Amino acid sequence: MSADEFDFDDLQLEVESRMEMAVDALKKELAGLRTGRAHAGLLEPIQVEAYGAMTPLKQVGSVGVPEPRMLSVQVWDKGTVKAVEKAIRDSGLGLNPVVDGQTVRVPIPPLTEERRRDLSKIAGKYAEQTRVSVRNARRDGMETLKKAEKDGAVSKDDQHQFSEVIQTLTDRTIKQVDEILAAKEQEIMQV
Repeated sequence: MSADEFDFDDLQLEVESRMEMAVDALKKELAGLRTGRAHAGLLEPIQVEAYGAMTPLKQVGSVGVPEPRMLSVQVWDKGTVKAVEKAIRDSGLGLNPVVDGQTVRVPIPPLTEERRRDLSKIAGKYAEQTRVSVRNARRDGMETLKKAEKDGAVSKDDQHQFSEVIQTLTDRTIKQVDEILAAKEQEIMQV
């Protein structure tokens, strides 16, 4: 491998991209955690038995947030209203939908203190999984650098300098994960 075959910019982009994907996955996971407030993302994972197949809820109706503790699903086809109600009730989210014509209203009950602590622990687990993914991306980048140095593609000084860049990227991403977690925990514990 010659010196011009190793491109640190490509390696840095790959490592950065993997870290960003881990953070995006964390944001999606945390969006599904129910806090005391209603948000449309809460119903996103729900599948409805409609038209002879399991269909994502957002493909049979539009989800709205008319009030802070209320979601509403405007079902497009009258025939699927009961299926939407059943899917929400059976989703395991602890929600009790009410049918009102072609609209399914979903009141969001207030959280108990114990449930808030459980949600906080779950959020912490998601964040730790993300930190592990970030550290794995860092490790893979560092191994690639060491191999490039061993093969003579980069000098020891360059390898050291590039390692510092990857470590800075890792530290910044971990800090971002911690900030996202702190914001979610604050949201969860808010009464």
